[in-house]
Amino acid sequence: MQQSPAPFETHVVDNQPTPFRDHDLWAEDLALQEAVRREGAASFAKPLQHYGKLAGGDLYSAGFDANRQRPLLRTHDAQGHRIDTVDFHPAYHQLMATAKTHGVAGLSWQSGQPGAHVARAALSYLHHQAEAGTSCPLTMTHAAVPVLRQVPALAEWADKAAAPFYDPRDLPVGDKPGITVGMGMTEKQGGSDVRSNTTRATPLAGEGEYSLVGHKWFFSAPMSDGWLVLAQAPAGLSCFLMPRRLACGRRNAFHLMRLKDKLGDWANASSEVEFCGAWARRVGEEGRGVATIIEMVMLTRLDCMLGAAAQMRMALAQALHHARQRRSFGKRLVEHALMANVLADLAIESEAATVFALRVARAVDAAPRDPAEAALARIATALGKFWVCKRAPGFVNEAQECLGGAGYVEESMLPRLYRQAPLNSIWEGSGNVQCLDVLRALAREPQSRDALLGELQGAAGMHAGYDAALQRAVDGLADTAVEEGQARRTSAALAVLLQAAILLRAGSPLAHDFVQSRLLRGHAVYGTLDKDALLSQMIQRAAGAA
Repeated sequence: MQQSPAPFETHVVDNQPTPFRDHDLWAEDLALQEAVRREGAASFAKPLQHYGKLAGGDLYSAGFDANRQRPLLRTHDAQGHRIDTVDFHPAYHQLMATAKTHGVAGLSWQSGQPGAHVARAALSYLHHQAEAGTSCPLTMTHAAVPVLRQVPALAEWADKAAAPFYDPRDLPVGDKPGITVGMGMTEKQGGSDVRSNTTRATPLAGEGEYSLVGHKWFFSAPMSDGWLVLAQAPAGLSCFLMPRRLACGRRNAFHLMRLKDKLGDWANASSEVEFCGAWARRVGEEGRGVATIIEMVMLTRLDCMLGAAAQMRMALAQALHHARQRRSFGKRLVEHALMANVLADLAIESEAATVFALRVARAVDAAPRDPAEAALARIATALGKFWVCKRAPGFVNEAQECLGGAGYVEESMLPRLYRQAPLNSIWEGSGNVQCLDVLRALAREPQSRDALLGELQGAAGMHAGYDAALQRAVDGLADTAVEEGQARRTSAALAVLLQAAILLRAGSPLAHDFVQSRLLRGHAVYGTLDKDALLSQMIQRAAGAA
């Protein structure tokens, strides 16, 4: 029975979906659960279940506060001393502490058992749905560990980066149980062309010690305890660890110039910095900076892929939550045939992104033990970073449209997701960089090409349409001299084919419609699935109902 308005009210508020809160992001995501089991991380189900509830509950709520009050740079204290610190809303520290404690930045390195990288990837995927900005320092801290482990003198740094402790205090590393690590790679004049960097590294008396003079145009996570930076040493571009505080407690010689006023990623701080003779320790050989840091880059690119998949999943969850409650023209939105087609199509795209990212995580996990998986990780990471990240902005916008005007209002979270969505395609190498990397792997690394073909051929015979697309790909890969101008076309085709192969081999109930809509017709707009597609079953699966 509809309640009558009070005398001073003009209307009754009805036909409004309940607030999106207290969702179990693990329990509602069948594709994620299946992928975790399939890719070798079933033994980690319990911590993932726990984090799924946190991410959809307390962390989801904290994400709004962390983005509402952006970080603030304080270059000096009240007495005029240079301090170069960044102040954050307490919700930011809550998000960071919860993530660090539960292994989002360190599980891969804390657990020696197979599947740890897959489980950590799933944790990152869950956390990113709650709040994406904090994923930046968490990702860099996670990816820095194998680089730091190259230098015995930096063992404490590696151990504390992987440790399940978050300590935001501005203290030397020796006085903290856990730390975070950032990056400083790009400069004004170079961007992705890091070999054009001009920051100078002058050797000091101590073994492996240098003084840095120069700048960084993007200095990520300026609140970190240290940063991996690239600078020109006498023998060429080299990698260095530059701490915030020296072992004696003195602040290192750098100045934070300003925080970037970014489109999104508001909870996290990004800055510009000048090095004024800052002390740093070399990591790896002089002149081998890119080679030293390449493992870190592969891990951060995987997290870009995971982040884009997570944004898709959260946008889909918001659209489903709304459409299953909101009514129009006498029916729930989800009961209208065209809306159901859109939602089911989004569900297909989301699941394909998720399973792709988790498959790459398994390749990364197995890489130290299996050369074929290492070769697959090499090329599939670039393919996934390009394709999944490129699909995210349009996906989020389509989810916004499912909510209508409500999707353009901050309370829905979708505006934040929309601002965030382009970042992963830019950070850690733009789409062009990834596609050129794919061409390089195809032309110069036959083991990567063979590993990719082996993965694709593993789904042969499961769908006639897929087999036809596979044959075209095999014919195309026979000629490794793909023109640079065709790099995106080649990479996109291979990425979609690889997604189809993963879905088919997994036995996903969405695999057939993925092949029909993406491989056979080409996918121009959501909501164009065939009339015989089982829309309601797809939507139920996406909502967590088997």
